[in-house]
Amino acid sequence: MTELRTERLLLRQWRDSDLDAWAAMNADPEVRRYFPTVLDREQSAGSLERFRADIADRGWGFWAVEVAGSGQFAGFTGLDKVDEGLPFAGVEIGWRLAREAWGLGYATEAARAALAYGFEELALPEILAVTAVGNERSRAVMARLGMTYDPADDFDDTDLPEGHPLRPSVLYRLEAAG
Repeated sequence: MTELRTERLLLRQWRDSDLDAWAAMNADPEVRRYFPTVLDREQSAGSLERFRADIADRGWGFWAVEVAGSGQFAGFTGLDKVDEGLPFAGVEIGWRLAREAWGLGYATEAARAALAYGFEELALPEILAVTAVGNERSRAVMARLGMTYDPADDFDDTDLPEGHPLRPSVLYRLEAAG
């Protein structure tokens, strides 16, 4: 099982002790603003177990993000296979942080570590990122990471009904160097 370290963060396997903070984060409507709903504790526990199983099985996935030194749970960052049914395939990078971890550069710092792992250890040719059109904070992180956006790649999230404000989505790409 792989752990990634940055100057300020540890990306690690999930622990049972993460559940309270993870569930609180997923119950925060502002954290879940660009998702259809907040999650209850049971749904949060289920996602934690899926993330943990992916890391145990593959050695990588959506890692828990911990602030080095304090041990504070900050959210998650990592890599996963793109969901089936989307108009593209590959591996995507994703992140979600607790509100108290916003604005500190943690998303970009953790994402850089996950990208390096994807390119250097997994030898991925490209890594993708997806979000709702209006999620300017995540789009700004994607831009800081050097990911490129092409409006021709815009798509609708068909898991959401026609007319849902989160249905229009964007795709960003980053190719491996060299």
